[in-house]
Amino acid sequence: MTNRASEQNGQAERIEGTVERITFRAEDTGFCIIKVRVKGRRELVAVKGHFASIAEGEAVGIEGRWGVDPKWGEEFRAERLEPMMPASRAGITRFLGSGLIKGIGPELAKRIVERFDEETLAVLDGEPDRLREVEGIGAKRVEVIRDAWREHRSVRRILVAMQGFGIGLAHAKRIFDTFADRAVEVVRTEPYRLAREIRGIGFKTADGIALSVGIPKDSPQRVRAGCTHVLWEMTGDGHVCVPRAELVKKATEVLGVDEAIVERSLDEAIGSREIIPETFDGATHLYAPALLEAESLAAARLIMLATTAARRLREIDVDKALEWAARGAPPLAKGQRDAVAMALRERVCVITGGPGVGKTTVTRTILRIVRATGARIALAAPTGRAAKRLAEATGQEAKTVHRLLDWSPQEGRFTKCEESPLAADVLVIDEVSMVDVSLFCSLVRAIAPGTTLILVGDRDQLPSVGPGTVLGDVIGSGTIPVVQLTEVFRQSARSRIVAVAHSVNEGEVPDLTNPPADQLGDFYFIEKDDPIAALEALKRLVAERIPQRFGLHPVRDVQVLTPMHRGEVGVSNLNRELQALLNPSPPMITRYGRSFAVGDKVMQTMNDYEKEVWNGDIGRISFIDAEGGALGVAFEDGRRVEYGADEIDALQLAYAISVHKSQGSEYPAIVVPLLTQHFVMLKRNLVYTALTRARSLCCLVGSARALGIAVHARGEARRYGFLDERLRREARAAGEEP
Repeated sequence: MTNRASEQNGQAERIEGTVERITFRAEDTGFCIIKVRVKGRRELVAVKGHFASIAEGEAVGIEGRWGVDPKWGEEFRAERLEPMMPASRAGITRFLGSGLIKGIGPELAKRIVERFDEETLAVLDGEPDRLREVEGIGAKRVEVIRDAWREHRSVRRILVAMQGFGIGLAHAKRIFDTFADRAVEVVRTEPYRLAREIRGIGFKTADGIALSVGIPKDSPQRVRAGCTHVLWEMTGDGHVCVPRAELVKKATEVLGVDEAIVERSLDEAIGSREIIPETFDGATHLYAPALLEAESLAAARLIMLATTAARRLREIDVDKALEWAARGAPPLAKGQRDAVAMALRERVCVITGGPGVGKTTVTRTILRIVRATGARIALAAPTGRAAKRLAEATGQEAKTVHRLLDWSPQEGRFTKCEESPLAADVLVIDEVSMVDVSLFCSLVRAIAPGTTLILVGDRDQLPSVGPGTVLGDVIGSGTIPVVQLTEVFRQSARSRIVAVAHSVNEGEVPDLTNPPADQLGDFYFIEKDDPIAALEALKRLVAERIPQRFGLHPVRDVQVLTPMHRGEVGVSNLNRELQALLNPSPPMITRYGRSFAVGDKVMQTMNDYEKEVWNGDIGRISFIDAEGGALGVAFEDGRRVEYGADEIDALQLAYAISVHKSQGSEYPAIVVPLLTQHFVMLKRNLVYTALTRARSLCCLVGSARALGIAVHARGEARRYGFLDERLRREARAAGEEP
């Protein structure tokens, strides 16, 4: 029960109830909006807070304060949430069917509760073998459920002990898995280990725990952990290293301590090699050890490959090869011939350029010549979609870089390395702009001396999600031969998509005139300044106008790309709206506030080395096991992967995805909302990347002003990193002046 005075005055109080539904969940922060049925209140209560994991049907006790949202009205702002076991039949059914207990889905939960009623949880606790009394449960399923229930109860006990530290269920489970019976002790005495060793727990959470258990604000343990946190946070923004002065300034702000204390703790971290200093441009830059090794080794290996060992293709007469390749094929332009000749003569080279300039034609010609010699060829790209495109363009198998290097989950590393290199005479890597410095290091380590390495990509695309600007640094270093293709060929020159993309890349606002109504074009601009109007126009385009006029399938062929995650035309809302529009069958499974049905378009959101699915892979849900809480996904490259109930958080709907997630992909049609509310993300390279994802049709929905803002914003600030300088140093040491 609540009283009106406490609601108006915002006094702290506790409410108890059952989670009826999760209306919003931000995966990056854990912020949730949930609706809770509270005893004594007729209407569901809207509760806002940061909950690491919560499920519909859970009974919860929540401490917090009442408030009023200007738009949505009364709400309860949670400061602490304590999970409790449900007592009612309906609550137990929803709780067991929420996916928290492996082996039990919604349908099986109903049958179990029908059999044992309100004694269900007691049966699970003390007599789990009685589950065989339920139709469809055999000995094997009983064993799975019994083990999952025991683990869940253990985690719950730890969770209760950790509630005072603000740790939620998902994090408590990971802490338990890592530290077992020492979990509470580690939390109390070494809380910063959580930030280092537990996925999903960042410095802020660990710091809050540390302060709550009495670790002083200026303690060396806290300040050193804070310095490391700031360093890794900045690498999360794409930097390979950080200037010492910037790290000190930011750490001082984050920690709220004197700069001298930060300097002292930083010196200690440097002394223990936890952080490593390097001097460039007269300033000290600080590296995490793993990234320093990656940048240094990548430079050394690339220059070694470019300057030592005999080329395995040295027997090719380049002029005759070009003559032979020209027979029966469209003639190559001079730039294309130069690129082919360079690839056949050099040990390592780069072929770069924008859309429509013939990179694919050059790659096909190189491979045709090389195949004729009997040389071994390997092709790869950073993502599954990019690898599929490369295979379709060349008629030869192409793999993801991860699959090419053969990740071993058991060993936690790539099996291909210096001791066990790739068996290839020629290696082509496409979409190199997506490759970060760590993956590039692993790649060049796995290439045997004498192998011809051909790097293909467009340096003007968005940079890699991970640290570094590998393609730009390799080109900018002047140490590796480069051909920049610039001529747009006749067929591509007729494409408005290509013309608009090049205009944007050159900083010019493109012609937005639409083709006549009686003609089919490949580029359209639909002017909508209001977000709601833009959303409705976008939905009509995807579901009706594009399928009817162009004969494209709204799910398979049309991809919505958006600059942001939030807002009416952000990833989250667009997926909800498009799912309801394009796959209106009732959801069969709900996890973490997301509902899925057979046929839904989904994306993998993190690398899973065991399943061999990678961040950005897209597929369709092929089956759902409502009883066991599992589902299967048929990915676009033909793989079929099953996800258990506790693995579904790796998936998200993909009717709409961010522009960043689209890198390396190509779609028959794209629809892109561009509004001034996206201001913070409106950059030239973002719009350019989006435009170049379209194969046959591109529709921009939004305001010309927003497009103008993007065109005149050059892009992200320079990322800190020195791969280019290290390449120059290595080249000088090898006697090859850049």
